[in-house]
Amino acid sequence: MSQELAKTASQTPLRSIAAAVVDTETTGLNTSLDRILQIGAVRLDKGMLSTVDEFDQLVNPGQAISASSSAIHKIFDADVAQAPSIDTVLPTFFEWCGSAVIIGFSIGFDLAVLKAECARAGVRWQAPRSLDVGHLVHIISPNLPDYSLDTVAHYLDITTDARHNALADATMTAQVFLELVPRLRNRGIRTLAEAETACLSLGPQLTNEVKAGWHEMTGPGVVTPGSISALARIDSFPYRHRIGDIMHSPAKVVSPDTGLSDVLAMLMNEQVSSVFIDPRNSDEAYGIVTERDILRVLNSNPAGALEMLAGDVAVRPLVSIPVDEFVYRAIGRMASSRFRHLGVHDSDGKIVGAISARDLLRQRASDAISLGDEMETAHTLEDLGVTWTKLTLVARSLAYEEVDPRDIAAIISHELRALTQRACEIAEAEMLEAGEGSPPRPYAMMVLGSGGRGESLLAMDQDNAIIFDEGDPGGDADLWFATLGARVSEILNTVGVEYCKGGIMAANAEWRMSASNWREAISTWISRSAPQDIMNTDIFFDSLPVHGERTLAEKLHADAVRAAANARTYLQLLSRNAADINLPLGWFGRFQLDEGRMDLKMGGIMPIFSAARVLALKNGLSERSTPDRLEAIRDKGVANSDQINNLIDAHRILLGAILHQQLRDLETGTPLSNKVAPKGLSGHEREEIKWALETAGTVPGLLGDPIPVA
Repeated sequence: MSQELAKTASQTPLRSIAAAVVDTETTGLNTSLDRILQIGAVRLDKGMLSTVDEFDQLVNPGQAISASSSAIHKIFDADVAQAPSIDTVLPTFFEWCGSAVIIGFSIGFDLAVLKAECARAGVRWQAPRSLDVGHLVHIISPNLPDYSLDTVAHYLDITTDARHNALADATMTAQVFLELVPRLRNRGIRTLAEAETACLSLGPQLTNEVKAGWHEMTGPGVVTPGSISALARIDSFPYRHRIGDIMHSPAKVVSPDTGLSDVLAMLMNEQVSSVFIDPRNSDEAYGIVTERDILRVLNSNPAGALEMLAGDVAVRPLVSIPVDEFVYRAIGRMASSRFRHLGVHDSDGKIVGAISARDLLRQRASDAISLGDEMETAHTLEDLGVTWTKLTLVARSLAYEEVDPRDIAAIISHELRALTQRACEIAEAEMLEAGEGSPPRPYAMMVLGSGGRGESLLAMDQDNAIIFDEGDPGGDADLWFATLGARVSEILNTVGVEYCKGGIMAANAEWRMSASNWREAISTWISRSAPQDIMNTDIFFDSLPVHGERTLAEKLHADAVRAAANARTYLQLLSRNAADINLPLGWFGRFQLDEGRMDLKMGGIMPIFSAARVLALKNGLSERSTPDRLEAIRDKGVANSDQINNLIDAHRILLGAILHQQLRDLETGTPLSNKVAPKGLSGHEREEIKWALETAGTVPGLLGDPIPVA
């Protein structure tokens, strides 16, 4: 998958698209007969207007320029007498544009003129993906007195110098577009496809433009069969396997006083390419000695190299990666940092294994696989937006390869957590630079709900919370973390993870507390068990720390699980809540639809993951994901194994149905949701979904709850 494909995908945030903003000056307004006199274009990349990468070219039209036209654009016959002809300019211009989205003001006119010039010059015309800034202005401000570029620029407080010069008009159009992006985002128009779809609502205006000879503005672009194949070439192995599946274990660790000759013998006898070196003391990090390190010292000191000690040769600190990371993250880390070896550590930071470039040789460090490392090193919101877009392309490619949707959801969730972590780091840096200081107390940022369970799909919003070690509500520490939470939420919303409609964000006081206040709140939730309390604990029990002093959150979670397991009344209410199901099935198993769709999360997946959570709490199980919880419940023998196996399969089917619908909706600019349209599904897909929903309907019986299925 190329970087260009990622930048121009349907789901790319508008502030992150790679675009060429284009304008032309012509001999007149007849798109089929008049000729181009000048092409001007500027480049937008990651929300920035380039001041160096511009295209500005006069063109000899091969015909006289009328006085009325020259009076507007101030281009006269003498100005273009020595200019190249259009057949010379077009190939150069198209090469400059590349695969960028074409943006312009009344761009349908410019595209029609370019198409006509291509026909005259014998140049193949291929309609580019495009956006008309004038259309976007109509959507945002439908009551302007007129929609000329001058009026729009004045409305947005943009200086209007040097009008009716193609390059100047392209620059002004780019500035207008950048001013519109946040306004569009506030209207729920965030991505390229959503903007294209929104423009289609201007039906009568588009029809009149076509009648006037302008180029037709089509809806969202779709992934062509060729590009789908290109995406499908991504090897899915790194996305389906964890480091623990392929690492060498146990780790080969020696003391720093081990002789280099003994290290070399170990490498030969154990057939490994590296050993790790124990720290000399608590202040020193693990080290590593590789084959190459030994060759290096042998080359520099042939006589005495093997008499040296491992600690003197070791490279520190050892770079390690968690044992439960996906393989693609190790590939990206090695590719970007040019490492050939990584340590593998467990949740306590203990080195438990090793992974080398040889282990990953059959994997490819492509653009897609470097996704994780790009997320961790992104410095701007635009960088994050492009990287987040790449995640959706990876999800598409894996779905095309028929990878288990639960594995795809785990990857999406992993990157959501990484995105939240990176948003914290960026927000901390911005606050420090603004003179607001560094974190006043140790704290941890948590991701809650499906992101914590590892079951997020593409229609996600923010669910996050902060715990800090001590401090009063409204105190200095709390206010600092309130600012941090608000900034993190703003970053996530800008990149593409919307604000939580239920307000479950660390910016809000009820989701930002000291450790003691969190314990008090959880105790109240469990003892009082009002409907809102049930919802709060539901989402909290799926929490996972992603940044900061993670032990603060982990200990809180463990304490909350123990408290819930001993609260009989609370667990009964939790069970009753999970058993209150409204399946989207009617008489004779017919789907019940709302505007042609059915909500498979509320009516199918939620009963399954809620039941898994309740049973896990009742039995003191620490697993977080729904499949892991169900498998642990089955293995513990506290529920019918056939029913549990059916629920595991139903969970997979419903996740897959939602994911594929979201991927289709991304390309059409349809707002993402958990609702699936049965229209267009195959008969087999319909029957699978029906079976999965009926299986979800068995949850009340599993929980022993008398509430009938609605």
